[in-house]
Amino acid sequence: MNRTWSASVGEAKKKVENGVADGSRHESVALVVGVTGIVGNSLAEILPLSDTPGGPWKVYGVARRPRPDWNAEHPVEYIQCDISNADETKSKLSKLTDVTHIFYVTWALRFTEAENIEVNNLMLRNVLQAVIPAAANLRHVCLQTGTKHYVGPFDMLDKIEWHEPPFTEEMPRLDCPNFYYTLEDVMFEEVAKKPGVTWSVHRPHQIFGFSPYSMMNLVGTLSAYAAICKHQGLPLLFPGTKSVWESYSIASDADLIAEHEIWACASPKAKNQAFNVHNGDYFRWKQLWKVLAEEFGIKEYGFKESEKPLSLTELMKDKGPVWEEIVKKNNLKPTKLEEVGIWWFSDVMLGTDTVTSSMNKSKEFGYVGFRDSAKSFDHWINQMKSHKIVP
Repeated sequence: MNRTWSASVGEAKKKVENGVADGSRHESVALVVGVTGIVGNSLAEILPLSDTPGGPWKVYGVARRPRPDWNAEHPVEYIQCDISNADETKSKLSKLTDVTHIFYVTWALRFTEAENIEVNNLMLRNVLQAVIPAAANLRHVCLQTGTKHYVGPFDMLDKIEWHEPPFTEEMPRLDCPNFYYTLEDVMFEEVAKKPGVTWSVHRPHQIFGFSPYSMMNLVGTLSAYAAICKHQGLPLLFPGTKSVWESYSIASDADLIAEHEIWACASPKAKNQAFNVHNGDYFRWKQLWKVLAEEFGIKEYGFKESEKPLSLTELMKDKGPVWEEIVKKNNLKPTKLEEVGIWWFSDVMLGTDTVTSSMNKSKEFGYVGFRDSAKSFDHWINQMKSHKIVP
């Protein structure tokens, strides 16, 4: 996979939209666990394209809830399954004997890291124990985690000492509980039971993408905030610290992450490796804030100095009725505000000092994909609009 393939994704998508598809037999069969998530949705769109490396691909998609209409256009065999239930997982996934690649791009959030470890380990182990013994031609397991590998869980961000950024993949694990670490250990243990199966770990930063079901959808959250500001005639104030407003930040485009994960499946050099994955450029939030304001037609916007950073959790706690007005006025898809706006996540990401990670290892192993973060941010805002989630 190279820059040429990455650039051709848009053209391939147009071919599918225009009814031109490759009808040849499938060389690879993907199981995307978390197919309605922010990266799962991108995998569901990109894997079936005619020029995707390793293909043609047949795709199974697994998610806990019924299939939403915004995901239904992808040529994926959808399987509704609660993977925290071992019996249900085995019953539904052990039948998928033709799977060659597993993309595990889901997670569950609980109140403590101990609970996160327990439930997320259970989910991954249930999937692997159902599929690995049954899929005779399984070749690769792709596990997505993230930058918390280097900074620790959310509830310990200000309590432990991080490594010095930019973060590199060979940095040792921090001395703290972290479900990302135990997910890796579960994967290593289960994959080792079947000789010849390889793995890869992918660690994105804050993700720019589309999924109303994602628990970490920053673009959707900020779009909902901007829509409310526009509706009420309020200035679009930055809900974070001055440091984050002015510092250099990085982000990971959801399509880019999907491409990176597919590259690891297709490239012999990338097997049994962990990789950071982000857009490869830097931005300042004060630059992206202009993009957000312009997309929603807001003239007054920026950062306002105060003793305490603006918190969207506090600001949005009574805005449910306002969102109902916006949905009705603009004929949007029926949603609850708390489904679209993940306020706590925005408060964490925009209220914590920015960090960076290195993409050198991916480049050394042959991956040269990239995104312009400002264009990515704007693209995913417009995806939210085109699916009628925000006005």
